[in-house]
Amino acid sequence: MIETKLHDDVLEIVMANPPVNALGAQVRQGLAKALADAQGDPAIKAIVIRGAGKMFSGGADITEFGKPPVDPWLPQVVDAIEASAKPVVAAIHGMALGGGLEVALGAHYRIASPKARLGLPEVSLGILPGAGGTQRLPRLVGVETALGMIVSGTPIAASKAAQAGLVDKLAESDESLAAEAIAYARTLTAPRRTGDRSVSADPAVFEQFAAQNARKIKGLDAPQACIAAVKAATELPLDQGQEKERALFQQLVAGEQSKALRHVFFAERAAAKIDGLPKDIQLRPITKVGVIGAGTMGGGISMNFLSANIPVTMVEMAQDALDRGIGVMRKNYEATAAKGRLTAEQVEKAMGLVTPTLDFSALADCDLIIEAVYENMDVKKEIFARLHGIAKPGAMLASNTSYLSIDEIAATTTRPQDVLGLHFFSPANVMKLVEVVRGAKTAPDALATGMDIARKIGKVPVVAGVCYGFIGNRMLIPRQANANALLLEGATPEQVDRVHTDFGMPMGPFQMADLAGVDIGWHRDPSRIESLQDALCAEGRWGQKKQAGFYDYDEKRRPTPSPVVATIIDDFRARAGIVPRDISDEEIMVRTLYSMVNEGAKILEEGIAQRASDIDVVWNYGYGWPRHKGGPMFWADTVGLDKIAQALTRYQQALGAEFTLSPLLLECAAQGKPLDR
Repeated sequence: MIETKLHDDVLEIVMANPPVNALGAQVRQGLAKALADAQGDPAIKAIVIRGAGKMFSGGADITEFGKPPVDPWLPQVVDAIEASAKPVVAAIHGMALGGGLEVALGAHYRIASPKARLGLPEVSLGILPGAGGTQRLPRLVGVETALGMIVSGTPIAASKAAQAGLVDKLAESDESLAAEAIAYARTLTAPRRTGDRSVSADPAVFEQFAAQNARKIKGLDAPQACIAAVKAATELPLDQGQEKERALFQQLVAGEQSKALRHVFFAERAAAKIDGLPKDIQLRPITKVGVIGAGTMGGGISMNFLSANIPVTMVEMAQDALDRGIGVMRKNYEATAAKGRLTAEQVEKAMGLVTPTLDFSALADCDLIIEAVYENMDVKKEIFARLHGIAKPGAMLASNTSYLSIDEIAATTTRPQDVLGLHFFSPANVMKLVEVVRGAKTAPDALATGMDIARKIGKVPVVAGVCYGFIGNRMLIPRQANANALLLEGATPEQVDRVHTDFGMPMGPFQMADLAGVDIGWHRDPSRIESLQDALCAEGRWGQKKQAGFYDYDEKRRPTPSPVVATIIDDFRARAGIVPRDISDEEIMVRTLYSMVNEGAKILEEGIAQRASDIDVVWNYGYGWPRHKGGPMFWADTVGLDKIAQALTRYQQALGAEFTLSPLLLECAAQGKPLDR
């Protein structure tokens, strides 16, 4: 995994551990040996370290976390690089992340290709840079830049790194990097050790940084530890600062938040694996996509493909709807460009790839056709019945349905093997999750292609089976039903939402309902009031879009508790003959969050989800579950399945006559094993 090449008086050490040159034990051992050998070779005047393939190094091998340590540790290797008596140059291309950047920080000089990116993203795994990153980076770039990089975890471009002093020289290109690094190394006469530098800062800088980022880092252990470690760099010599860094690192690794964040990291990778498929499956080529419907979802779905340079044919029934949809897409792209994330040329290129039309037969040359009309089974079946006579042989036919049966939709065609669900989440051009729904007759290659194309457009796909609501929305049903029932029994929207936001969710059930639209699924008859939703909608309280839903909203969409809603609830409660009572936060937690876990267990029992961690991925990427709590199924294991089962039993009567405890949940609780099938 380590290759060495002697270029006259310069030794080139190449890390070759594809695909990301992870710094596992063999790489560390090889690096340490090559460095040590170089010290004793009088022919070698300087050393260049670089990565093979597409990047310098993606960092530590996190599969080693929790296992017995194998010498040398990465901090020892980085220290050995810095201690070299001969100048060491890190030649960076692609990504230098985490431990990879720490290796580069140990080098005496750094040269990077123009497209390189450098970062310390450990905070996303609930840890901090543990090989001197929190001590060396501030010494190079100053406290404020170091705090920004380490606490956010966001990589920076090579040009910005050069401006900050992190990179000494920019190469012409990836291709010329190695030669330029060797030439640069020959000009160096002595090491220049970052650890010999000092850095100082007013202690108030750290307090100000924490205050400015309070909302982002609230309740999170790793960002707080990162701030403390960088502060130590201003107060202690390198070796003592590294001891402080190491102690903080060990605390974080052993903590629940890091375990949860590492779980999400591995869960996302596990979700890419599809049970029951042959290994040598051939994917279907997707070079052109059709989208039926130019509304919010159709436009957002189309943007994903356009941004990936895949042409889209967009079909609508009416010209005004088509024009409106195209206009919204352009407006969204231009808003992104205004923030500096796209150029005007990129906007025009993307919009130039869409072909708007009213002609359904224009879909005939598409490899994948996605139906994105409103949630009505009759309408969807009518569309798919038309599609099987238009779509070319082998074209995949997908529905963006949120709840409805893919099998029932597929039955309207003569080619059910080509039909699957691609459930995007709103806004579809932003949200990362796609539930890829496997119908009873979906062909293996269609399913595999659906997963692959979702990844190509930057999404995180998860396989789901056919049931009402699939994985995510099915678990929402008991949460929302109990939240509504709790209002009638005596809770307020503010109390229910606060329990969820205190837990770490970005918003509670009623805030989410107002954002999505209280009128979703409403029968549209103001005289027919059979539920609280009916009562609110009859009064025109459809959510944020009307500045009135479960809350009142000002012109900036800021919510306040609504006296009108309180009266509507009182009236509805009185008509239903319900006497209000005090509702505890604990009851809200059990009936809304524990009930979701119970539904997740049923989803596992039925094989709707392949594995418990897939459910966690759905909730992390589709519903804003706090990543530092891992996902509902991981969190349930940390709470204790026996505790959850007992609490649900205690509130079983309040949960309704149709509520039943999952046998899988009870079995796992009794056996003391994690929740999975």
